[in-house]
Amino acid sequence: MKNFLCDFRFLLLLAAAAFIYIQIRLFATQSQYADRLADAIESENQCTSQLRSLIDQISLQQGQIETMKEQKEQLEQECGQLKALVQELERKDVERLTNKEQAPVAAVVIMACNRADYLERTIKSILKYQSSVATKFPLFVSQDGSHPGVKDKALSYDQLTYMQHLDYKPVQTERPGELIAYYKIARHYKWALDGLFYKHKFNRVIILEDDMEIAPDFFDYFEAAADLLDKDKSIMAVSSWNDNGQKQFVYDPEVLYRSDFFPGLGWMLSRSTWDELSPKWPKAYWDDWLRLQENHKGRQFLRPEVCRTYNFGEHGSSLGQFYKQYLEPIKLNDVPVDWKSMDLSYLMEDKYIKHFAEIVKKAKPVHGADLVLKARNIAVDVRIPYNNQPDFERIANEFGIFEEWKDGIPRTAYKGVLSSSLELMILDAKIGENVFNIEVYATHDSKHKGNSYK
Repeated sequence: MKNFLCDFRFLLLLAAAAFIYIQIRLFATQSQYADRLADAIESENQCTSQLRSLIDQISLQQGQIETMKEQKEQLEQECGQLKALVQELERKDVERLTNKEQAPVAAVVIMACNRADYLERTIKSILKYQSSVATKFPLFVSQDGSHPGVKDKALSYDQLTYMQHLDYKPVQTERPGELIAYYKIARHYKWALDGLFYKHKFNRVIILEDDMEIAPDFFDYFEAAADLLDKDKSIMAVSSWNDNGQKQFVYDPEVLYRSDFFPGLGWMLSRSTWDELSPKWPKAYWDDWLRLQENHKGRQFLRPEVCRTYNFGEHGSSLGQFYKQYLEPIKLNDVPVDWKSMDLSYLMEDKYIKHFAEIVKKAKPVHGADLVLKARNIAVDVRIPYNNQPDFERIANEFGIFEEWKDGIPRTAYKGVLSSSLELMILDAKIGENVFNIEVYATHDSKHKGNSYK
């Protein structure tokens, strides 16, 4: 019996020990759960606090957004009012610069960007001769961008109307390594010409750049040429520039030529031509684009033998390309020409090719080596043939003229003929035979005779 009681007590002790152990474990677990619960409650409180702070920030930002929307609407209203005011001032300015009783011959626009010193030199050159004909040739400066020096310089002249092209749209070039400037220039030209033709309703526009000086007879020349531009639809534009107008190659300030190559650098076009060009204006390289057959469609350009503009812009988008060799030696006309009394009907398409052919037919053929020496030792016109582009480039290099072609046309050429009354005329052999019905040739006038086409 005693053993039984001992065993029973032992079992009770074991049971009590187990119970106490279980209670201790339960207490420890409950304590851990309590700690975790406290941590969870604290995290929840923090999250709730952060959420409330975020809600407060969102509410504050929404209030700021509403305020900004109101400010934006107010600014838009003010900008609209300012735009309307600027347009009204431009309209009044144009009315002041033009004579309502006489339609202007052409608006003159200087395309500018960020060269205030160049712009000032150009404006001074223009105003020197434009003041007496301001109603015929109202002057504009169109600035691309917001360079403050250019804007201030343009606005300092009461004799002109200021236009500003602000374009913040990103430029995507079509080929790697291209200069963005050429894309921005093309955008600016389209914007300016659209404004002058469609907003201000001009029938013709003369385009200059902010690095040009003009000749004394610049405006008389364009007034005389305007009539030809209107009458002869085979003339796409009139230029004041000769790419081969260097001092050693030119002589007669009264001679004008037709050319299949667009010269640019001071040129006039009509609204009817712009109606055609504006919808398909290129993204970049607008001048080379105009030299493509698909765009000029066989139409030609008038140009003088002696330039009526001089380009002094050694530093610009083209990085001074060809400046020293071809641009700096250009001869700017300084001889008075009475354009009003001159008969320019010889430049009409049907008459010009006959005049031109007669002059070239009379020229003496020159072949072989030492072409420059041979041409200078002959006292009459001479002609030198070329058979293809490499052959032309070889001859052009001998005489020091532009070797460049665009879409199969040499610079300044007419029907394949590159002409200059003082130094050189070169002709495509095949065109000479087919168009002018003469042997292969080019012409040269060493005595300044026979090329006035009067």
